[in-house]
Amino acid sequence: MSIADKLVLQRQHHLKWRSFDRLELILMMLCGILCFGFSLSVMCDIVTRTIGHPWLWLQEVTSTLFIYAIFIGAAVATRRNDHLYLTAVSEALHGTPRLVVEIVIRVVVLGVAFCLIGFGYINFLRGFGSFRLPSGTPIASLYAAIPLAGVLIALFTVEQLVNGIRNGFDHPEPPEEDLPPAGGSVPTRVGL
Repeated sequence: MSIADKLVLQRQHHLKWRSFDRLELILMMLCGILCFGFSLSVMCDIVTRTIGHPWLWLQEVTSTLFIYAIFIGAAVATRRNDHLYLTAVSEALHGTPRLVVEIVIRVVVLGVAFCLIGFGYINFLRGFGSFRLPSGTPIASLYAAIPLAGVLIALFTVEQLVNGIRNGFDHPEPPEEDLPPAGGSVPTRVGL
């Protein structure tokens, strides 16, 4: 295989995972919109109740936005490896012990993702027998977030496993650019 072929394969591999970067960005923006909508709907619910004309359907909207934000946020946190306790254990190790711990952690997360998919789908199907009031919407519309999050968590966990086994799980933190030089003075900023 020539050097050019290797570069093309590396670029294809890099582009393949970049699509997950785009997916993560879209999910982050969606979480922001959901959290904003949740906050807005709670505020509107409080205002309408205070003035004596409550909009009862706002509680449905609020719970839907909250549930979807939680489950989509969990998927994004999985992609970013943003779980304090799990990362603290693995980051304290190096070499083979870290590789083993990282793989075990990801296998456990993958098991949880499969439970979310399986049991979430069962709840989703059963949710067509119960309805939310006052709209009469099947409660399955809420339960759909559970298997969706499970699929995303599984996808991101497999990506982490593949990348970690290929490239290692040790990723040094980027240097802080705002820190002053060692032993130097901190420059003062003149403001507005």
